[in-house]
Formats: sequence, structure tokens, C-alpha cells
Amino acid sequence: MASKIEDYALLSNMRSGPLVSRHGSVDWWCVPSFDSPALFAALLGTPDHGRWLLAPYCAVDDDAAVDLSLPGVTAVERFYAENTFVLHTVWTTDTGTVRVTDFMPLNSRTELIRRVEGLTGEVEMFQDLRLRFNYGSSVPWLSRFDVLEEESEEGAVAESVLVGMAGPDSVVFHGDPLPEADPDRSKRRHAGSFTVAAGQTRDFTLTWFPSHGVPPEAVDVNETLTATLNLWQEWTDLYEPFDPLTDPTADPELPEGGDDGAWAASSSERRDVGEPASGRDVGRHGDRPADADAQETVHFTSTQDAPEDIIRRSLLVVRGLMHQATGGLIAADTTSVPEVLGGERNWDHRHAWPRDAASALEIMLDHGHDREAAQLRNWLLRAVAGDVDNPSNIYTLDGSGQIRERLVDLPGYERSRPVREGNASGNHYQADVAGHVLRVFEMLRRRGVQEDHLSWPLQQALLRAVVANYEEKDQGVWEMRGEPQYYTHSRVMMWAALQAGVDAVRIHGLPGDVETWEEHRDQLAHEIWTNGYDPQVGSFVQYYGSTDVDASLLQLPTVGFVAYDDERMLGTVARIRKELTDRSGLLHRYRNLPQLTDLDDAEAFASSIGQDGFAGQSVPSVSATLQLAEQLALCGHTQDATRLTDLVLGTANELGLLPSTYSPSQRRATGNFPQVEAHLNLIRVLDILQAELDRS
Repeated sequence: MASKIEDYALLSNMRSGPLVSRHGSVDWWCVPSFDSPALFAALLGTPDHGRWLLAPYCAVDDDAAVDLSLPGVTAVERFYAENTFVLHTVWTTDTGTVRVTDFMPLNSRTELIRRVEGLTGEVEMFQDLRLRFNYGSSVPWLSRFDVLEEESEEGAVAESVLVGMAGPDSVVFHGDPLPEADPDRSKRRHAGSFTVAAGQTRDFTLTWFPSHGVPPEAVDVNETLTATLNLWQEWTDLYEPFDPLTDPTADPELPEGGDDGAWAASSSERRDVGEPASGRDVGRHGDRPADADAQETVHFTSTQDAPEDIIRRSLLVVRGLMHQATGGLIAADTTSVPEVLGGERNWDHRHAWPRDAASALEIMLDHGHDREAAQLRNWLLRAVAGDVDNPSNIYTLDGSGQIRERLVDLPGYERSRPVREGNASGNHYQADVAGHVLRVFEMLRRRGVQEDHLSWPLQQALLRAVVANYEEKDQGVWEMRGEPQYYTHSRVMMWAALQAGVDAVRIHGLPGDVETWEEHRDQLAHEIWTNGYDPQVGSFVQYYGSTDVDASLLQLPTVGFVAYDDERMLGTVARIRKELTDRSGLLHRYRNLPQLTDLDDAEAFASSIGQDGFAGQSVPSVSATLQLAEQLALCGHTQDATRLTDLVLGTANELGLLPSTYSPSQRRATGNFPQVEAHLNLIRVLDILQAELDRS
């Protein structure tokens, strides 16, 4: 059985991301890219589906599994080298202490390096290598070769390597000693033990290469490790703190020949159709209420890390899951880790969602990472250009909207099936996509980024698509599998898209059919206030005709449709907190069954199919909880926001990695891991809390 999902550490070369368990087993690695088939897939099956174990021999049982109840190991500690994805695991045994350093070089190779260093005494180590291409279905043919190293004073020195080949894929394994083929051929593994004493170092590298190529030569691990540490730390040193409560883009200058009165009239016209003063009129996040419950410090009990350190780590996670060449940002490193253990809500998140890319673009720009922001901008343009009349809610890393979903023959994480490769949600119409894209381009304009020959024409085409699809219902941001609806969040995001188009013309002087956009924008505003807000229940509703609320409504102030402290928004927040909060304090995204009033009762209506197409209720969402924390912080409830953020930090592992969902009853992380959206939302909340602290 694989380790608990929170027991994994992420490595990255910004193209692929191995997961290493707390017990020293690499149980997940897709090569050569995040969305490629897995070389190690034990995470979704058994060790025979591929893994690379490296641990003290005394902790390994007869089945080659680590069992810390065995005598010998007294402590295991792991941590990242500061501001890097270089992982250190320190094993303390009865006979000595050893450190294993795992990392991926930041170069053109797809390579995993594992260094074993003796710190004290003497420790016998064990490694078990099971190579399986294509999610465990292809066992490569392994051969041992002697290759010549560079000439030395003693003459040519031969090194033995293992080369594995299966169809288009190959790997080469360098190390001393090489693991030996198991005498029992049915085990299809290479294993062996070796001893390291204090001061001794042994290096092992596994490098993927296309089978039609030549096996790459061994690298100098000392030089490669130093270069990797330096590159990650140099990137992190670009970090700039950001104050979201003082947004320099809130009051952009009008273009030459512009009229301040025209902008003011435009704003008042929007409010004439029922829209209150938006966050745009008072800054990025609106005015902070005067009676805010300020506190002297942002104090967390779940971690000793300072807010700035948590932000830096989350920025690293986002960068680590962003493809270096294409700029595509995957939602998570894994596929099919279930939201509910044993359930069917299992998705492939190794793809890119425009809303994640738009959020990451803004956050990278906020914190001084201009190069990554430019990459994300360009990825968004290339992605939507594929079919601008029908933008998808999900794309591949290189920007293709054609994603096929198939089932993979694996047992599943803790027997949770199906296991999926690909994601069919791109076939669902989601009306919010254009809003995310157009809003972030308006943000860029307000920061002085000029449109080019491609960017504004594509945005105009997106706006035409919004108008053309005005009457269409959609599946909503949660990709519901029931009947399409007019989801309030989706309609608001359409409004936001049109507002961005209007701003482009009225403020920045760009050409466009502004009259049509204004007409549809105002119609949408009136429609939303008429059908998406229910005065009888005192809140916005999930979709027209419903009286339920969902967590997507927390995003309405973020796009400027309603102020954070508007009484109608506060009523919505009150209902969300009351009806969607788990007993643990974490927030559900939605109530799957209207008749399910107790979301903590896992057995209630367990066989009833709900609006998401599955039985029962999913577990709370880490990202949705952070969106609630952001709303509370910007309404002045800093202490409540801090407490919620503290709860979320308690779902992270000791390395600061966040899951997508969490099961309070089992006290376990669930869902794909680590999740980009959760880390992006954590950065947003911590920026706000830190700004509040600076003002107190």
C-alpha cells in the first residue's frame, strides 16, 4: 500500500515532479513531463507498479516495505534545503545516522539524483528499484553495460550502468553498487544493500532518455547539487512583498483625450441597474471597514513559520508545477487520488486550467516574478487561440484543448477507482473561462503592459464569444454532471469579462464594440440581481431558481461585482458559513444533496446521487476554506480569517505542501497533491493578513 498522500514530498525540475514518501520510496514519477505516463506508479497501486526505495536495511521487512516498528530506526526527519526543492531525509538508527538527499537538476535532463551520506557511525542501506513504464504495464528490458569514463592518470576507468528499455522510453541508472536482479524472476526488480560510514558518500542517478538516443553520461553530483541549490535560491531571492490593500492599479490614468467625467458616469450607470459600488471603485479589494478587529500579530499554531516564509514556499510550489518550456501550470502533480477514500471522485489534475493560470499570473507579478508572469500570459493567449469561439476550461501543458480521458488499469489509491488519464471536463461548457482571462489582461493594462498584435484581437474574439453564448446554461465551476443551469458565479464571470472589455475601450482607448458589451453587461447585472440574489433568503444563490449557496459565490467581490462588506454579500457569507462549514471548521464547496443538512453525517443519503453526479457528500475543500478566509479578512474579521488559515495550515504536511481536500473524520489529506489553487489562495490570504498587521 502507498503512503498517506500527506507523507509525500514534491521534487521538481519544472517539467516533471517525482513524489518521495517519508519512508524513502519514490512512488510517483511521470516522465519526461508532468502529464506523461508514469514510470513509478506505486502511489496508485503496489510496489510492483514501479517505485525506487532507499532506506536503512533495518527498517525494511521481508516484503521490501518500510516498517518503523521494527527495531533499529529511532527517528526520521526530513526537510527542504532553504527555498529549494532539494529534499533531505535524515535517518537515525541504532548504529549511526545517515542523510539521503533527493533532487532533480535544473537542466535539460530528466534526472533524479539520490545521494546517501554517512553522518555518524555506520548504517546499512537497502534499495529496491522496480522500473515500470506506462503506469506499471511495461516492464523494461534491463541490461548491464560497462562504459568508459574520462581518462585519468591511471588510464581509462570503466563504470557499470543499468539501461532499461521499453518501446519509446529508456532509463540509465548510475551508481555504486548497482542493485542486482532478484534471483526470483517473478519479482522483476533490482535490489541490494550497501554500507555507509561517517564521512562516506554514495550517489545514485536515474535518467530518462528516448530509446532511440544514447544513454546520457554520469554528471558530477557535487557540481549539479550546488547549481540546483543556487538556481532555486536565486529565483526565490527575486521575491517582493506585496500589499493588496494599496493597489497602484486601482485608479488608472485615462488615455490621451479621455474624460474623467465619462468614467464616473460609466460607473454610476452600472450602479443604476442594481450594482453597488464595486471593489474597483475603492481599490483592488475595497475599503476596509473601520471597525475591523485588528490584531497585533498574525499568529499560527499549526506552524512556526512566518507568513513570508509560507508565501515563499507556496510560490515555489506554483513555480515547481509550471512547465519551464511552455508555461503551462498543472493543477496538481497527481491523477486519481480520491476526494473521498474508496470513492469515485477521482480526477486527473495534471492539466492546466485558465483560472489557475490567471490567478498565478497576477500573484507572480505581485511578488516580483515577472518572467513567470509573462510565460503565463503567453500560455493563456496560445491556449485560447486554439478555438477562441469556444474556450475550454482545461488545456494540456502545451495549450491544446483536445484532452481525451481513458481509464488506466491500476488498483487505485487505497482501492479507489477508477484511475484516469486525461480529463473529460473540457467537454463541459463553463461560462466563467472568458472572465478569468479578460480580467487578468485588464489588470496587466492597468500595470502598464501594452497589448500586442495578438493579445487584444484575441480578447475581442473572446468577448464576441461571451455575447454569442449569452443564453447558454453551463455546468458551473464545480463541473456538475446534472442538468446545465444558470449558475450565479458563471453569470458574474461573464459580467466581469464584459466589464473588462468596456474598461479596455473607455479607459485605455482600445478599439472595440463597446456599446454591445455595455448593453450585455448591464443586462447581466440586472439579471443577476433579479435571479441570482434572493431577498427572501438574504443571499446570492448557487444558480437561478435555487435557494442553496455554494463556495463559488465567495468570488463575487473578487471580480468587483459587489463590495466585500455589502450587506447582501455579508448575508451570503453568513449562510455559507452556517450551511457549508464542517464541524472541523473547514468549508465544503457545495451541498451535493439539498436534503442533506448535516454535512458531517457521512452515512446520510450515501446511496443517493447528487448534483455532482455521485453519491453522498465530498469532504471539505482546502481552497474554498481559504476563499472564505480572504472574504473575512477583507471585511475586517482578521481574527476569524487567521483562525481559518491556521486550520488550513494544519492540513499541510511538515514541508508546507497542501492537498486539495481533507477528511476531518479520518484526519487525512485527500485529493490530488499538492494543489496549485490551494497554494495560490494561501498566498492571497497571507498577503492580506500581513498587510493588516503592517497597518495595526
